[in-house]
Amino acid sequence: MRELNQFQNYLVHEFVDDYNDGLMSRRDMVARVLHITGGVAAAATMLTTLGVRAADASEPTKFLRQASPTPLSSRSVPENDPAIRATEISYDSDGAAITAYEVFPSGDATPVAASPEASPVASGGGLPLILVCHENRGLTDHIRDVARRLAVAGYVAVAPDLVSREGGTASNSTDEVPAILSNVDPARHVGDFQAAITHYGTVEGVDITRIGMIGFCFGGGITWRTATATPELRAAVPFYGPPPPLEDVPNIRAAVLGVYAEDSGDFANEGRDELEAALTEAGTTFRINVYPGTQHAFHNDTGPRYNEEQALVAWDDTLAWLGEYV
Repeated sequence: MRELNQFQNYLVHEFVDDYNDGLMSRRDMVARVLHITGGVAAAATMLTTLGVRAADASEPTKFLRQASPTPLSSRSVPENDPAIRATEISYDSDGAAITAYEVFPSGDATPVAASPEASPVASGGGLPLILVCHENRGLTDHIRDVARRLAVAGYVAVAPDLVSREGGTASNSTDEVPAILSNVDPARHVGDFQAAITHYGTVEGVDITRIGMIGFCFGGGITWRTATATPELRAAVPFYGPPPPLEDVPNIRAAVLGVYAEDSGDFANEGRDELEAALTEAGTTFRINVYPGTQHAFHNDTGPRYNEEQALVAWDDTLAWLGEYV
């Protein structure tokens, strides 16, 4: 079996955890793992290694906890909210057209600033920009909602579709998107966010001296990676993602708030202690928050692990962090 890269390994663990917790059917779990490993034998070997037994007709079907078809969070912002202006855009990244969901405050939102002196209203330098990285399912309605929540807080938010080169999220199946995202060099995704920064250097009303980034799950990992390679970032908020290569940690210039679940079984916590040690040694401004009683993806209010109380706390912590450092 070929060795899986970090993101492939991370996603396989996530899908197996979802299956074991009754959040994903065996059929869906196997299909997604198969797309990542690229072969039946490799998938079977990986699943056996992770303790998944061969299918047994006598084994009872697991009860599957259902996701919500609509947002549950009180912070959700509808598309027609008068406080925002949302649109689909496209920008160039190394010769590829990247589609993205862009949201501006309409003028009714309150701008967020690190200090009164840095206020975009006072300086006339435009609004700060927040890059949003989606989960392993691609650019979903939930991620669009997150972008709108940021715009209501006074930011310009942009959420690129990282499978744009493959036709976009909507053109690929739920089983295919994680494999597309994890089968390529993560540097491609980092480059797409760096290209977004270049794009907004030409967009009126955006202050690209004030940039932050937020990402969830797979997107949390890409947020960590982007922070190690993009000195323009002032702040980064990775939600439960895999850590970056530790040798790259000293390159981080952003102030980083790490958001993690308390669940010790969450594979996103793998290597977190070593990451904290590397951040401390590098002198990085950071804080790691672990939210009590939570599981992986607890912020996603359309997912089955949503924890309303702690998700609201984490979101308030995120806005406070961005407000202080962006």
